[in-house]
Amino acid sequence: MKLTHVISGTLLVGSLLISAHAHNHKAKADIVDTAVAAGSFTTLVTAVQAADLVDTLKSAGPFTVFAPNDAAFAKIPAADLNALVADKAALTNVLTYHVVAGKVMAADVVKLTSATTVQGQDLAIEVKDGKVFVNGAEVIATDIETSNGVIHVLDTVVLPKS
Repeated sequence: MKLTHVISGTLLVGSLLISAHAHNHKAKADIVDTAVAAGSFTTLVTAVQAADLVDTLKSAGPFTVFAPNDAAFAKIPAADLNALVADKAALTNVLTYHVVAGKVMAADVVKLTSATTVQGQDLAIEVKDGKVFVNGAEVIATDIETSNGVIHVLDTVVLPKS
């Protein structure tokens, strides 16, 4: 009887350890889920949904997203932002202009002068006074790693040449 309790106890402790280990090493979330969980990209997530880009940004990638936070979108007059979200083609054009194919960490971004976006046009990258700017927008947070790439946070929405 005692041996059964020891075996049961050992199995219980073993399964708890395996469960705790699995919990501590769970896979990173993808770009979309990471942005949703952050809570500071609600406008971007809404725009990505409106442009039907969710599946793309959940795919294997990898992608580098220069993601404008909610404060960046708040700089755009509401009427202009609503018009943009209502125009799927224009919205897709703007959103894909914030995405670069591949995983480009901050240490590599600072070595670049430009990066070609999945939209097709280049983003200008500049390091000034120890700060990184993408088309004049300041990168305010870097290297938010996801399962399918990396997010760098911008303080302003950047717009492609029309």
